[in-house]
Amino acid sequence: MDQIIDFFKHLIDPEWIIAHGGLYLILGIVFAETGLFVGFFLPGDSLLFVAGIYVEELAAHFFNVPYILIIAMIALTGIIGNMVGYWFGKKSGPLLFKRKDTFLFKKKHLWQAKEFYDKYGGGAIFVSRFLPVVRTFAPIVAGIVNMERKKFMFWNVVGSISWVFSMMLAGHFLNKAIPTLKDHLEWIIIIIVVITTLPVAIKFIFGKSPIHKHFDEFGNPIEQPPVKEEIKS
Repeated sequence: MDQIIDFFKHLIDPEWIIAHGGLYLILGIVFAETGLFVGFFLPGDSLLFVAGIYVEELAAHFFNVPYILIIAMIALTGIIGNMVGYWFGKKSGPLLFKRKDTFLFKKKHLWQAKEFYDKYGGGAIFVSRFLPVVRTFAPIVAGIVNMERKKFMFWNVVGSISWVFSMMLAGHFLNKAIPTLKDHLEWIIIIIVVITTLPVAIKFIFGKSPIHKHFDEFGNPIEQPPVKEEIKS
């Protein structure tokens, strides 16, 4: 049991991920965080930033390819992850909202993502890339409400490329400009986590969210999310 707990602790440590899993573990985590609802707790922004710092080493260990190809592979993984989330939401539909809460699944995250989607429309897929937790559930909700595939894929591709390239290139070039950057990774990771989670935290604490209206005293959904009928051409 202790080994399992230690493993999950390591999964939120970007330095450990890069040192012990390299590119393959990074790809797996990015896929899980963007496509599987159980991956919402995994590090996204901080992992990409730190991966950008070590991107040349990652490229050297992967057939010595140009580092830009490593960044592109990770962006592609984010695109595929969202596609899986969209497919999962489309197939599971409102049944997810009837699912009982577990340690790794909370209905409130789905409602948060749905409200975010309702507010920003298609652009929610893009904006959610930069918000922890929301980026995991946004594609699932897009599938549940039958968002048009072409529209979803456009924002999916643009969002993943923007998110991955901005985070990794920021880490790469800042490391070039400040050679001692690696000596302060713990503080950098803390700062990134605070900055990226602050909007979500403020919304959760101070925002007047109607999420509680969706559940009764036993945590069961009072209403079902509206599902649009897909228009077939």
